[in-house]
Order: sequence, then structure tokens, then C-alpha cells
Amino acid sequence: MVRGYLMSRIGNAPITVPNQVAISVEKSTVNVVGPKGELCLSIPSGIGVTQSDGTVRIVRKGADGAMHGLLRAQLANALIGVTKGWTKTLELSGVGYRAVMAGADVTIAIGFSHPVTVKPPAGITFTIQENTIVVSGTDKQLVGQVAAGIRAIKKPEPYKGKGIKYAGEHIRKKAGKAAKAIGGAPGAAGK
Repeated sequence: MVRGYLMSRIGNAPITVPNQVAISVEKSTVNVVGPKGELCLSIPSGIGVTQSDGTVRIVRKGADGAMHGLLRAQLANALIGVTKGWTKTLELSGVGYRAVMAGADVTIAIGFSHPVTVKPPAGITFTIQENTIVVSGTDKQLVGQVAAGIRAIKKPEPYKGKGIKYAGEHIRKKAGKAAKAIGGAPGAAGK
């Protein structure tokens, strides 16, 4: 069998569409509408989307199906996003580190000379609960990108672990510098 004709196992798996979700396929886009919102995915050339009996399948039209499994994963994530939504939780760890809501924006005090304000892009909402920031939205990729941007403001440092980290993220701590003994070997100073 020629390598180019191997089919993606992920891409071939059918996707079950929940009852509360409507999917419409146009020439080069797939629109997914659910209770939490609406997402639009572009269909790459050489790939097609078919619907039947409450399931959706991603099909390859030609020999080159490099985006076959990717589109299937994006469509499955979109279905979860418009029904349940995606969230990422960030924890602030450090003395005096805090976050407060200012309208839809989040203002973070993390040891800089000024507070940092983060504005949510369209489709993203922030909530704050006891030194944690929860980033929510329907688009998994956008939720992860916004959470990574907030974490990049002050990444956790490896000595005390202070900074902004993902919930459940383990920070490998380094040992500090060990103090050297002054004077070297005993009796060496008198010679």
C-alpha cells in the first residue's frame, strides 16, 4: 500500500452530533450552532464533510489528505465548545498577587510597578475565584491562546514558584545556591 493513500484513523471516525446542535455545510465552511454559541470552521481543499443520521464524517476527495484528521478533531472540539464550552484555570501564586474584575476585563497585580489589564477577545469571558482566573469560551484554540497569554505576563519562576501557572501544573523547583565555607580547609589560614 502506498504511504500517501493511508487513511487517518482519527479522520475516519464518525462524529455523533448532539440533538441541540445544528451543523450546516457550505462550499468551504462548516457552521456549528449550539446553546453556548456558534463556530465556523474552514474546510481545506481535498477534504469534504458529509452528514447523515445524526453523524458527520470527514472524507478525503483526493490522495492528499494531510488535514483529514485535523479537521475532524477541530469539528469534534467545536461540538463540545457549543454545548459544554471550554475552560482553562490559572492560579496566582505569590505574596500580594491578586486579580480583580473591572467590567469584562481582568486587572492583575503581580509585583510590577503597575497593574496589568487584560481585555477578553470576542467569545471569551473571565471569572475570578479565590486567586484563580477562569478563561471560558466556545473555541478551544482561542481559550488556550488567551490563557497562555495571561500566563506569559509572569511565568512561574523555578526557585519559589511565584507567578501565574495553570491549575494542576507542577513547577520543578531548583535548589538555591549553597553557601561556601569561608577560609577553605582548617589550619590553612595560618600557613
